[in-house]
Amino acid sequence: MAHEAVILTVIGIFAYALASRKIEQSILTLPMLFAGLGFFLGNAGMGILPMGIDHGAVHILAEVTLVLVLFSDASRIDLGRLISDHAIPVRMLFFGLPLTLLFGALIVMMVFPSAPVAVAFLTAAFLTPTDAALGQAVVSNKQVPVRIRQALNAESGLNDGIVLPVVMLCAIWAGAKTSIGESPSEIATFAALQVTLGPLAGVVVGYVGARLIDGAVLKEWIGEPFQGIAILCVVVLCYVGAEIIGGNGFIAAFVGGLVFGHTVQERCNFLFEFMEGEGQLLTLLTFFVFGAVLLPVAIPHMNWGTISLALLFLTVVRMLPVAISLIGLGLSKPTILFLGWFGPRGLASILFALLILEESHLEGGSELLACVVMTVGLSIILHGVTANPLAKIYAKHVAKADMENQPVENSVMRGKN
Repeated sequence: MAHEAVILTVIGIFAYALASRKIEQSILTLPMLFAGLGFFLGNAGMGILPMGIDHGAVHILAEVTLVLVLFSDASRIDLGRLISDHAIPVRMLFFGLPLTLLFGALIVMMVFPSAPVAVAFLTAAFLTPTDAALGQAVVSNKQVPVRIRQALNAESGLNDGIVLPVVMLCAIWAGAKTSIGESPSEIATFAALQVTLGPLAGVVVGYVGARLIDGAVLKEWIGEPFQGIAILCVVVLCYVGAEIIGGNGFIAAFVGGLVFGHTVQERCNFLFEFMEGEGQLLTLLTFFVFGAVLLPVAIPHMNWGTISLALLFLTVVRMLPVAISLIGLGLSKPTILFLGWFGPRGLASILFALLILEESHLEGGSELLACVVMTVGLSIILHGVTANPLAKIYAKHVAKADMENQPVENSVMRGKN
């Protein structure tokens, strides 16, 4: 990286850090600002960041960031409350997610009639996972009911790992070369191991890691700076351990974070602050690289088709399946709309597209990547701008309903705000 790019990047990070609290209260977000800074310094702007899409750091940075963010976000979830209020995330994952894949593929074929069916499903698989990091103002807003925040967090944490086997299957169908084989039995075995051994690795590593750190803190064997290092080791072991035994590392990271946060007794002062700081820095750098490297690749392919597809995936392709999946739960219309709108696309979509398109030269691969990048780019702007205002509006809606003694959800959910 050129010295000028390093200096300007560091100045940008420093300036954001100085004004971070004020920025968090505005419509501006970290992904929005640093994607913009990356675009300004990258090939489409000043051209002082000599990095191409084939640079290994792009893939590694996205993967490491996603794993750390999944673990960190999951560790803050109240597992007991999530279990008691499991209906919303379970419905969105097991009904909404398949509907999104099917509906998304149909939309791709409508917008691009010449697209092969396999490529349409692969595009939908890339763009189905959500990323709560782009709607952080929603997930962290204490005025929004806990069950809504945790539902969005749990959905975004688990759908990455659930979709990965579908991505690999669609890639094989589209003619891409993968390492899992091509026979139906090999594909079925791969998918089964991913969704079973991944959570198992997360449970074991998360529980054992939490107990060991607790013991070290109680015996005063570990100093504060090394608490953060210890939890980073737990994160890496969750991911790598799952991958070694054939499980899904992303599911393992999220489940490991859930178990770790529920098990750890010593709320170490330095522990979660360290995780949040490291996660924020990696997220910042990832979206910086996204703006510098990936956005310039998408711009030449920008047309009415890619823009229309991106907007449709962020709206009806997401919101209609969510609404259908939540039928019968007695949720209010504002709640259904809120859950449907906050399905931003981010790290997982970028990573899955890079994972497949780096290894295979699919016909129309550049256009496919452009669709993914365009969707993420618009999501950064639209979900970033609306996160704070809509969270406040929705919180007022909930408060008003409570004051009028008109529950937002049915009696089964009453009292769990």
